[in-house]
Amino acid sequence: MDGSSVPLPPSLERIVQRFEKISEPKRRYEYLLWFAKRLKAFPEAAKVPENKVLGCASQVYITAELQDGGVLFQGDSDAQITKGLVGFLIEGLEGLTPEEIVRLAPDFIQATGLNVSLTPSRANGFYNIFQTMQRKALQLEIDSKDAIDQSLKV
Repeated sequence: MDGSSVPLPPSLERIVQRFEKISEPKRRYEYLLWFAKRLKAFPEAAKVPENKVLGCASQVYITAELQDGGVLFQGDSDAQITKGLVGFLIEGLEGLTPEEIVRLAPDFIQATGLNVSLTPSRANGFYNIFQTMQRKALQLEIDSKDAIDQSLKV
């Protein structure tokens, strides 16, 4: 498939397969923009430095919380294509465990065909957004284990 050692989770696999069926770059962009429209409203109060994705040409913010063992993300960007990338990643990773998210390789972007359609700065932005989501998932896992350790000490 895409050469990654870890199989894609079903939600991400479905999205990647839909992109694979789209041969026209314009239609690929339209599908990506559809993800931007599906994003929930991002709270202004969450637009703080610790939620900002570094290394993106546009303003991108990501938050993450752990709920029932799965990670719930929220995100936003001031650029529509980038916002679409955020939406695509959120839909693809939503509800996965932190461990599942951290184990994923970002090379699934090649199967979507977006890597050849995106400008170099947007492709770089995709990787930065993905890595930020992985870091936030990992931090949630660490915080969760610390909380369990603390409760066992009491």
